[in-house]
Amino acid sequence: MDYKILLTVFLTVFIAELGDKTQLATMLFAADAEVNKLTVFIGASLALIATSALGVLAGSAISEFASIKYLHTIAGIGFILIGIWTLIKA
Repeated sequence: MDYKILLTVFLTVFIAELGDKTQLATMLFAADAEVNKLTVFIGASLALIATSALGVLAGSAISEFASIKYLHTIAGIGFILIGIWTLIKA
C-alpha cells in the first residue's frame, strides 16, 4: 500500500468534506435527541463509502479512455472554477 497516496487522499477528502452540505445534514440528523447517534454515524459512513466507491469506479473507467494528464488538467480547472464560484457566492 502506498501510504503517501493514502494520506493525500484522506486529507483531501477530509478537508473537502468539512463544512459541506453532507456534514451539515449529518449534524442535523445527530442533533435530534431521539435519534441514535451510532445509527447516524453508520448511515453517513456508508453513504461516504458508497459515493467514494462510485468515484473510484468512474475514475478507473474514465482512465481507460483519457490520459491521466488530461484528467488532471480537467480536475484542476474544475476545482478552480468551484473555488471562484464559492468566492462569488460568499
